[in-house]
Amino acid sequence: MTAPLLRVEDLRIDFATEHGWANVVNGVSFEVGPGEIVGLVGESGSGKSVTSLSILGLIPTPPGRISGGHVWYDGRDLTALPVSELRNVRGNDISMIFQEPMTSLNPAFTIGDQIAEAYRRHRGGTKKAAFARAAEMLDLVGIPNARGRVRDYPHEFSGGMRQRAMIAMALICGPKLLIADEPTTALDVTVQAQIIELLRSLREETGCGIVFITHDLGVVAELCDRVVVMYAGEVVETAVGRDLFVQPKHPYTEGLLTAMPQLGERDRELPYIPGRTPEPWRIPEGCRFNPRCRYTHDGCRADAVPLRALDGGRASRCVRIDELTLAGAR
Repeated sequence: MTAPLLRVEDLRIDFATEHGWANVVNGVSFEVGPGEIVGLVGESGSGKSVTSLSILGLIPTPPGRISGGHVWYDGRDLTALPVSELRNVRGNDISMIFQEPMTSLNPAFTIGDQIAEAYRRHRGGTKKAAFARAAEMLDLVGIPNARGRVRDYPHEFSGGMRQRAMIAMALICGPKLLIADEPTTALDVTVQAQIIELLRSLREETGCGIVFITHDLGVVAELCDRVVVMYAGEVVETAVGRDLFVQPKHPYTEGLLTAMPQLGERDRELPYIPGRTPEPWRIPEGCRFNPRCRYTHDGCRADAVPLRALDGGRASRCVRIDELTLAGAR
């Protein structure tokens, strides 16, 4: 069996607030293998982005801190590396595509300058050679006339082209692992489809593993090999491929699937999960989802619920999993 590229093990992250230390990621564990795309899904506030930022040591300290767990990459615990060594990992071995490319790209520098900077930081060489490499990467991600557009500024690119430029920047050093933090958010469906196909083809060409963070289950169904569902800082379900959509094993996953708009259902009120994700300093007792769950009973409120391994490489954090038959994708 191939060793995983990345292993996140019982990760805990806290943030200092006016209410004291608040736990925002609680015991999260998952693995990513070579050439595998793993989706992290859940509502806003579920801890997806904080988990991904912690992998590269990008949690601002203060107010944040990693209070427990490990992030293993290439035999090293990234949470224990000094900053100087971690800088050599960022952008070189592990790269990240950040949300909202218009705010992630510096408007004062050309696209080529920003892509070439990462290459020169890790590979050295002349500015001319780095610019040539930047043009190659823009061509790889499908930017027309890449050698000409490399000297354009971010405002001269469309939203989809800026996202492709961010992907080119992340890939310029040939990383083994790519973290994509909601790379299709705010893009129209045509551009979304292009970005999904681009990530799929890059995985096939380079063999890199991908952590794909999103709240869009439709994108997950199209792209991901495995899925990790998060709620209120915890993993509540894991599944292989489309198993999640055929039969979810946690009421929260069922709620997410039921809330997905369906073609042809124009005269029906869109289902939703009642309530909202709890604030980190107001986590309910027992199962964190119990105040919003239609299946909840007294046992759900008693003690914290562990993530339980199931058949077929699945897992669920639900005390009633043996009693429930949850509805999959319609």
